[in-house]
Amino acid sequence: MRSSPQVSRLWAVLAAGGGLIALSVYLGLTNGSFDMSVFDVLRTLLPIQPTADHDWVIFQFRLPRIVLGGFVGVALGVAGAVIQGVTRNGLADPGILGINAGAGMAIVLFMLLFQGSQTRIGWLGAMAMPLFGLIGGIGATALVYLFARHQGRLDSQRLILVGIAISSGFGAITMYASLKMNPRDFEMAVVWLAGSIYSANWKFVAAMLPWLIILVPIIWLRAHILDLFQLAEATTISLGVAVEREKNVLLLCSIGIISASVAVSGSIGFVGLIAPHLAKRLVGVRHRDIVAVSGVAGAAMVVIGDLIGKTVFAPAELAVGIVVSMIGVPYFIYLLMRSR
Repeated sequence: MRSSPQVSRLWAVLAAGGGLIALSVYLGLTNGSFDMSVFDVLRTLLPIQPTADHDWVIFQFRLPRIVLGGFVGVALGVAGAVIQGVTRNGLADPGILGINAGAGMAIVLFMLLFQGSQTRIGWLGAMAMPLFGLIGGIGATALVYLFARHQGRLDSQRLILVGIAISSGFGAITMYASLKMNPRDFEMAVVWLAGSIYSANWKFVAAMLPWLIILVPIIWLRAHILDLFQLAEATTISLGVAVEREKNVLLLCSIGIISASVAVSGSIGFVGLIAPHLAKRLVGVRHRDIVAVSGVAGAAMVVIGDLIGKTVFAPAELAVGIVVSMIGVPYFIYLLMRSR
């Protein structure tokens, strides 16, 4: 049984995270090259006497960008918590392990295959890109498992080195494929690879939503298995857990939501690394709590990072992936030093 203070702490953390996201949404809707007051936003959202300009700015530009950023953050935060739990490695991250790179490579190949017709494929392309990303993410994970296993077990010490090597290899293939594109698609691919939600639209939101609705609840319902994975593998097996099957289910769900997020936003690194660490510091080691808080923390990181990139550097814009990396790289170095 969980104590009442633990439950209260969890809800307090979730409420604080939700309040931070709400504040970021407010700032994102009201600030930009076309400033609006909170009353303008409310009149448009409800709607109460909206104007055409306000309606266009909010529903075609700002709101889909914020919603997509939140979805991407949830996906990366939840996936990071699962990957760290499965590998028992606090340095594991979808980007560091090469999953982002594998999904990104597959999606760039998709762009190359349909180059010059991105505007014509419409909904079909928006829905197909996550599937291409899933194939690439599974391929990257298979390679990580192949080369990081030692005497039949996943070696957490090899995991990071293998992931970095695979990420570099897939990155090289991605760059080669992007250079084969026509100039317009190449420019789009470069912006996308930096981790940007600048071109967010409701098609991308709709393409990602089914993956979150289906896979995140599966992860949360099986999150208690991650608690058992922190024990010795022999102990986990003796408790009746089908270790390999559960690992495969959790990793496939994680790869699915990672691939969907990479398909719509490019490679946004370090969210899956930082969010689970924040969650563990705030709510402890119970993985159902960690998964929930990691999703909220990831959403807050991406939404706030996009807001910073859009407003602080105005009139220029900085991709959210670059903003998050400015925070993530020093934090990763700190974790490396602490792990030594």
